[in-house]
Parts: sequence; structure tokens; C-alpha cells
Amino acid sequence: MSYDHKSVDGKWQKRWMDAGVFEAKEDSSKEKCYLLVEFPYPSGDGLHVGHPRSYTAMDIVARKKRMEGKNVLFPMGWDAFGLPAENYAIKTGNHPGTFTEKNINTFRRQLQSLGFSFDWSREVNTTDPAYYKWTQWMFLEFFKAGLAYKAEMAINWCPKDLCGLANEEVIAGKCERCGTPVEKKLKSQWMIAITKYADRLLADLDTVDYLPKIKKQQEEWIGRSEGAEIDFAVDGSSEKITVFTTRPDTIFGVTYVVLAPEHPLVVLIASDEQRGAVDEYTASVKSKTDIERGDETKTKTGVCTGAYVINPANDEKVPVWIADYVLGHYGTGAVMAVPQHDDRDRAFSEAMNLPIVDRPLVSFDEAVEKTSGRKKVQYKLRDWVFSRQRYWGEPIPLVHCEVDGWVAVPIEQLPVVLPVVEKYQPSENGESPLASIDSFVNTKCPQCGGAARRETDTMPNWAGSSWYFLRYADAHNDNEFASKEALKQWMPVDIYNGGMEHTTLHLLYSRFWNKFLFDRGHVPTSEPYARRLSHGLIMSEDGTKMSKSKGNVVNPDEIVNEHGADTLRMYEMFMGPFSEPVPWNTNGVIGVRRFLDKAMKMTEKISDREDAEVTKMLHKTIVKITDDIEGFGFNTAVAQLMMFVNVVQEKGSITKESLMTFLRVLVPFAPHVANEMWENLGGEGFVEEQEWPVADASMLKDDTVEIAVQVNGKLRGTIVVGSDETEEAIVTMARADENVAKYVIDEPKKTIVVKGKLVNFVV
Repeated sequence: MSYDHKSVDGKWQKRWMDAGVFEAKEDSSKEKCYLLVEFPYPSGDGLHVGHPRSYTAMDIVARKKRMEGKNVLFPMGWDAFGLPAENYAIKTGNHPGTFTEKNINTFRRQLQSLGFSFDWSREVNTTDPAYYKWTQWMFLEFFKAGLAYKAEMAINWCPKDLCGLANEEVIAGKCERCGTPVEKKLKSQWMIAITKYADRLLADLDTVDYLPKIKKQQEEWIGRSEGAEIDFAVDGSSEKITVFTTRPDTIFGVTYVVLAPEHPLVVLIASDEQRGAVDEYTASVKSKTDIERGDETKTKTGVCTGAYVINPANDEKVPVWIADYVLGHYGTGAVMAVPQHDDRDRAFSEAMNLPIVDRPLVSFDEAVEKTSGRKKVQYKLRDWVFSRQRYWGEPIPLVHCEVDGWVAVPIEQLPVVLPVVEKYQPSENGESPLASIDSFVNTKCPQCGGAARRETDTMPNWAGSSWYFLRYADAHNDNEFASKEALKQWMPVDIYNGGMEHTTLHLLYSRFWNKFLFDRGHVPTSEPYARRLSHGLIMSEDGTKMSKSKGNVVNPDEIVNEHGADTLRMYEMFMGPFSEPVPWNTNGVIGVRRFLDKAMKMTEKISDREDAEVTKMLHKTIVKITDDIEGFGFNTAVAQLMMFVNVVQEKGSITKESLMTFLRVLVPFAPHVANEMWENLGGEGFVEEQEWPVADASMLKDDTVEIAVQVNGKLRGTIVVGSDETEEAIVTMARADENVAKYVIDEPKKTIVVKGKLVNFVV
């Protein structure tokens, strides 16, 4: 018997679906376990082999938790609004709603073809009006609380797409989608005051179980620092430059002051001789993102303004420079440079041939008092730019009335439905396509009944993904985004896994969103995720990133069609450590398929008796698989499964009872094969409905153990002894070994015994 995947896979997928075996129960007395994977953007290309890595890992955990008696919620949905869909619509002339639905159907088919145990009864879609009604309602909660406000600010602007871009949508100064150099443009935008939550977003990291590198990303993005603001008078002018510094104690070592190129004083203080150079440098910075400007590995650039300021601590006159490593929106947009005590300042000084002086430090309080400074806490975190001048997104549910100003759309009028339009292109003046639809724009003020105009900007794609984990708890509730009872039952998410690229902004935004809802009394926990993990990318065979343009993307459909779903599932777990990037290897796929065929053939080796080594190996396998799933060590778990099958093949027999026990630890990894074998052996129901096996502790002891024998720390030989042998006997046998005896002629000065591992003679 071998794994006939073309008949086996579909057979069990249909049975699971028909039986609803993976649907979470609302009225269960079992302990809840909420497992979450990032829901995908359903692109036209369908799944690539990188997606199943995360999904398979969490599916393994979900299946094991169910077998351990937990009431598991393991849902799936679609993050379907955003710029990629709209650009594709503009390019092809297809309405984004039409092909988004088609793409979702493709993704769903592919996910189901891999046998993932998602609870499909709770499927969500961010573009569904029944879903984004509540996204709009939540925005209005921000608005009513004073956290959503409109402000003019400089944004990343793509002159081709005619759209504002988030920092993460700009790569090397160019639009991520079309490659056009990005400009800075002043634009009136809706903002959400995430900065008001900065301290809590930092402090509450101590209450959750995140990978250290994920916590570090959150901390660095928020960027809290304590320091002082100090005023430097501009020489020969009534103007002053206020700097923020975390090291006021270094005030005597200041050799220059640096302004951000966009600082308003640059225009006022630049000398006539330096005006041309300043203007040229300022223009060159406009296409750079904050991330690029903050890159410590890049060579420092800047230009002198020709102006000077007076150090308030010692009345020294120091020059004023502009440099792109200083950001206009961080702190005051100005820093005092002390190259003696700051690596970044030193690098700039060396690049510009500026002096570095050795001056004494003063106390924190003394420096602030001497300079008339002001103690201050500062953050890198900026308020969230929430407007997009695009079509394919949630309409912002506000209207503007000449009498009442900005007014919220009443809840009974939600959702404000995104109208179906033929023209998706933004206008030349940077307005959303919605601005040209009179029937959408013109409305009545909900407050006074007078003429009003709807807001035509839409929300960013981050909006729908900032709360989707809450909707899964009660996905079909028409009266609220989720009932308090359902949220209390399921929240917080027990384990959340996703890509490292989303462990900064998406994680930060969704934590903030949840905290705000918690403060408003709508959710039961301040933190949404108890545990956050991430997985490494699957690279191409040459170690480069997979991309359609390079033609090196592997389609999972091809692997499933040729080798079966369980082959792809197990191979992606076997490739390497889950958190690390790993290269694709077609030969590895074939090797896993051969293992599954060998596993299927174990039914041919059933006997009334089995070798003791098989029994012992089975119980070791139970322990190993149990521990590895909990620790996300899936590659070593698969290796253990392979070792067990090899032992059975070597010994030639296995009892039916042992084989059926083995299938209970195999099923999370290879559910189609395990269930097919289970049925062939006469097992009732699904393997997933059985209890997770527990190892017999007496079977875990080895009868013998190999001991390393060292002399003065150098390995000189090995001996095999009984696992219950006395220490005295072990030392005697170690000295007697012919490879050791020639080095231990006289009585050793010291004998060190590490039980079960080594003996070391010091001579």
C-alpha cells in the first residue's frame, strides 16, 4: 500500500467538512484555545509555498490541542482591501470587487486542498459591508473620543499613482508598486492619536509572551527616550533653535547643531553664500523615507547653513548644519551634536571634517538648570496617518457641514457602502475617485439636516486587519462587532503566528486598537495576543527571495497534485528551524513523499508481537513529538517520525495497537495519510477525535548508555554500561578500557563523573 493522494486527500477533506469536526463550540465546557495565523491578502497569483509554512505549523498545534481536550478556535479570513487590488483594477479594467471575490475562491480552494483544520464557519472578509460596518463604527469611536482628528502634514506622495503612501510602501525612495520616485507633499489627513498610548504599548510588553526580537521591534518603533529640551540662540538673530537631547550632561562638548532639512528655521537662517547648497540638499532629501534616513549603515551627508548658535552652557559659538539623519517630526527636528559621546555624531563629524573636543560631563539636573532647559519625555512614534486618497478601501464615515463641522454618520446609517464605480483613477489634484461622485458626496448633515458633503478619503488597509481577531469570536453578529460573552470566552488569542514583516506596524496598530476598545469597555483584555511568534521565509533554491518577476515562485498546487497534500505539509515543517529562512529543495519534497509511502506500508508489518525496541521507540516518539509541537520544533519532530518508521522497517513487525497509537502523533503532520491508515485498520471516527497519547515513563529508560571517557578533558574512549550501573562500577570499567588505560597508569588526582554522560580522569 502507498499514499494514493489523488483519492485519499479529497476523500478526507470532504468528510471533515461534512462532519464540521473543526468548528469551535460556543457552549463547550472545555478549556478554550484560540490559535491565530495572519489572514492573507488574496492576490491574483494565489498561494505560494511560503503561505503554508505558517498555516501548517499552527494547524499541527490546533490538531494536537483538540486531541488534548481543548475547545479550539482556529479561523481564517481575507485582508482584501488595499492598493494592490486597486492598481490591478486600473491596469486591467476589472472591478476590484469582482476579481477579489475570484481570488478569494482560489485561495480558499488551495487552503482546503492542504487539509488545514480551519473553522470555515467563521470566515471573514474585510471588504464585506457586514464586516466594514464595524470598522467604520470603531473609527467613529476614535472620533468621538477625540483620538481621530484632521491635520495638514507632509506625506509620501507617488506622482504616478496620485496617492499618499505609508513609509512601508516606499522602497529605496520609490513607490513599492510602480517604482516612481516618491515626493513629499503637504496634505490634509485624518490622523489617529496612537501616541497617547505610547507608554502603555511599551509597558504592557512585560505582560505578554513575545519573541525577544519582536519585543525589541516594538520598543524601537515607539522609541521612548527621556531627556531635556534646551534653547540655542541663533547668533545675530532673534530666533532660537530648540533641541531635544537624552544627554544634557554632555552640553559642554557640543561642537555643532543639526537641523532636519524640513525644519522651518532652515529657510530663515541660511546665509546667502550657502543658500544654493542648502536648497539643493533639501530637495535631494524629499525622495527619502524616514527608514532610509535613519539607516545607521549609510554614509552621513549634510550641508552647512552658514549660521551659528550660542551654546547656553558656555557661550561658545557653534555652526548649524542640516542633515537627513535628523527627522523633522521627531523631537524638535533639531539635535545638539556631541561627537565625543555619540557614535552617530562622531561619524558625521569625521565625514564633514568637524572638530571633536574632550569636555567634562556635568550632572543631569545641573545641565538642565544651567541652560534653563526643560525635562521632557520624547517618542519616535508618530500619530497614525489614516487617510488614503484611493478608491478600494473603507469609506470614512464622516460628513462635513458648514454649520456643525465634521459630524459622525449615525450607527443606523452604517455601513457607508463603497459605491460601485467604473473609474478608479485618483484625480490629478490628489483627491479620491469618490470625490467625483456627486450622488455619494452630497448628503444631509445628521445633526442639523442641512446640506453636507461626505469625506471622500478611504481608510488604509491596516484598518480591517487591526481588529479581525475580534470578529472571529462572533463572526455573524449583526447587532455588534462581537458579543461581550463571545469575547470573554475567546480573548485573548493564545498563540498568534505570522511573518516578521508584520511584527512591527500591524502588531503595534492592532495592539493599540484593542487597547482603545478595552478602554471604551468593548473588549475584555487590554492585550489582544498572549503569545506572538514569527516564521522564517521560504527562499528559492538559490537562496534568493521568491518573486514572480524572477520566475522562481513555486506553486503549492503543483506539489499537491504531484505528491499530495501531506507531502507538502511535512516537507515545509522538515525544511529547517521554523523561525529561520530556508531554501526550497525539490529533492527534499521527493524524500518526504517516500517517507509517507513507507509509513503507509507499516500496515503490512502488523503482527501479534513486536520487538522491544519498537515499543520503546514509540514511547520516545510520543514524548518527542509532544515537546516539539509545544516548542515549535517541527523539523526535529518530523525527523523523529521518520526515525520511528525506520525502526519498524528494520525490526520487521509492529502490533496493531502500537501502530494506531503512532497514527495519533502522526495525524497533526499528515492528517490524510493518518486517517486513511486508521480506517484501514478498523479505527472508528477520525483520528483527530482520539485522545492525545501519553508515554509510559517506564519505557523511556534505556537499558544501556554510552559513556564518554576523558583524560584531562580530552576524549580517549567510550564505554557502554547498564543504565542503572553504579558509579563505582562505571569508573572501574572506564579505567579498564584499553584506549584509556595507557593514559591513566597511576591513581588519578581527581575523577569527575557526570551521570549517564561522561567520566573525566585528571592525571
